[in-house]
Amino acid sequence: MAKPGAARRVDTVAQAARSERSGARAAELDRLIHERVRLGIVSALAVNDALTFSELKTLLKTTDGNLSVHARKLEGAQYVTCTKSFAGRVPQTRYRLTATGRRALERYLDHMEALIRATRER
Repeated sequence: MAKPGAARRVDTVAQAARSERSGARAAELDRLIHERVRLGIVSALAVNDALTFSELKTLLKTTDGNLSVHARKLEGAQYVTCTKSFAGRVPQTRYRLTATGRRALERYLDHMEALIRATRER
């Protein structure tokens, strides 16, 4: 017959192992995409061929400066491309998700789904 505390220790070891696996998965998260505005940009572009700066700003309810900073970080990682043109005399900035950005988003979503499954298994 097992001691009453033995079952608790086994349970604790199992929880620690799951937690360690979850921690490893969390470490794999793409920190660049994990930020709220950047995740919003990448997600919006994943379901749209392209969006203008104004469309993203409205969709994400953010400021010009905030959107610019986050979009530049995504450009630097080659997750999005930016093209500038004119519509008449009005300058227009348009963003598109790159193949690299799409793969990064898919990896990020896979990791989040794994974390959710691990949490629900508890």
